[in-house]
Amino acid sequence: MPHPRHTAALYPHKPAYIMGDSGEMVTYRQLDQRSNQGAQLFRSLGLQAGDHIALMMENNPRFLEICWAAQRSGLIYTPISTHLKRDETAYILDNCGASLFIGSHELEAVASDVKSVSSGVDHYYMVGGISEGYESWEEALSLQPETEIADQEMGAAMLYSSGTTGQPKGVFVPPTDTDVDAAPGLATTLGQAFGFAEETVYLSPAPLYHAAPLYYNMMNIFQGGTSIVMQGFDPERALALIDEHRVTHSQWVPIMFVRMLKLPDEVRAKYDVSSMQFAIHAAAPCPVEVKEKMIDWWGPVIVEYYAASEGIGATIIDSDAWLTHKGSVGPAFVGELHIVDDEGNELPTGEIGTIYFGGEAATFTYHDEPEKTAGAYNDKGWATTGDVGYVDEDGFLYLTDRKNFMIISGGVNIYPQEIENALISHEKIADVAVFGIPCEEFGEKVQAVVEPMNWADATDETAIEIMEWLRERISNIKLPRALDFHPKLPRMDNGKLYKRHLMEEYKGGARADDKID
Repeated sequence: MPHPRHTAALYPHKPAYIMGDSGEMVTYRQLDQRSNQGAQLFRSLGLQAGDHIALMMENNPRFLEICWAAQRSGLIYTPISTHLKRDETAYILDNCGASLFIGSHELEAVASDVKSVSSGVDHYYMVGGISEGYESWEEALSLQPETEIADQEMGAAMLYSSGTTGQPKGVFVPPTDTDVDAAPGLATTLGQAFGFAEETVYLSPAPLYHAAPLYYNMMNIFQGGTSIVMQGFDPERALALIDEHRVTHSQWVPIMFVRMLKLPDEVRAKYDVSSMQFAIHAAAPCPVEVKEKMIDWWGPVIVEYYAASEGIGATIIDSDAWLTHKGSVGPAFVGELHIVDDEGNELPTGEIGTIYFGGEAATFTYHDEPEKTAGAYNDKGWATTGDVGYVDEDGFLYLTDRKNFMIISGGVNIYPQEIENALISHEKIADVAVFGIPCEEFGEKVQAVVEPMNWADATDETAIEIMEWLRERISNIKLPRALDFHPKLPRMDNGKLYKRHLMEEYKGGARADDKID
């Protein structure tokens, strides 16, 4: 069923989405009316198809209304991470050329600071309250008619990378059809593969400013389903919402699986998760032991895909295929897989190299960064985002790590992800980061930083225990030469670890505190 406006006409009282903590429901009629008013407001301000807006807010009921208003206005809209500070936010506003910015009263401090340094934005609005220099989004909407604008056109999101390896990059994949009723790209690919339909109840536990949560919620609502949007991830609350709403589809990152698996057995047993048809995960490699435990618990409903915001290709693997190819992210589903060495030569089966997609790969651009866009493609037209892996004899892809994170110690390539996957299964570890630090003798040596389940365990005795436990699971060459404890690793709520921040702490050698050699 195309576009929520049609669902609103047939099933006006059906929930388009429900906020998981507050229980606030937005029906399809309300979504249609409010997104119409938003589109009318955009036109009244002179914004036309192709113009750019940005929003920065926590998961709240207005977020998706604004996105749908932009979608039916032909606008390009950029959600901005709520973790960014003034200068980082201003950089994105200036880089994307946003002429309108919508902030949240909950993030008032950043919103106020941004207005003082961002010069290109013409209009400032705020949801949930007002601040100096901002108009009330809700009041402005109330003055607009609920009828459709005359020139509806398909808008699109342009999201920025998380900046884990440098300045954030705006990634834009233009819609293939500007008809406002045209199906979004995911609807005809992963949406069909995962069975999204009118009956879908989709649990969204991650921030909407990230690519996958935003695209899946937009696609689910386009199909006429209902989304359950968590304001923030909590492992037990997620299980309770699955039980309460009989959730059929959900999307996760591996660290969320880890958090749920580490709940006490009696807590996990309280909730019925049998309604789940597809538990989708992506964003980071999932440790084999973690995925095995999830399949044992939830059944063969765990499905993984590998893709990127650039839309250059995708792989997909269900539970049955994974159990015969443990650790794989599956065969190509969109595009053709190629593994390439540093000289640009395609590598044979089983050899590790940079992952490229060809064939049906989509065309994308890094906003205003032609050199980086060109650098993502090779002379054959294949595209990469810099991940490293290999393909087996069945054509199944296995990820090893980001190329930027690979450690070269004594001439040996070491992939931190393998070590992290082993460590995260230790009962006393809540999170872990592994990376290389300078070493005069070997060039680099392996450093581990552990966030313990309980800070009381951040002792030399526990570090020795962990290292001895790890020694039985990986080869000596991969063993960390130092293990430190950290109260909270810089992992964002999209599941990605900001290793860059940790690595900067260790420039010039390991820290002197909390170390065990």
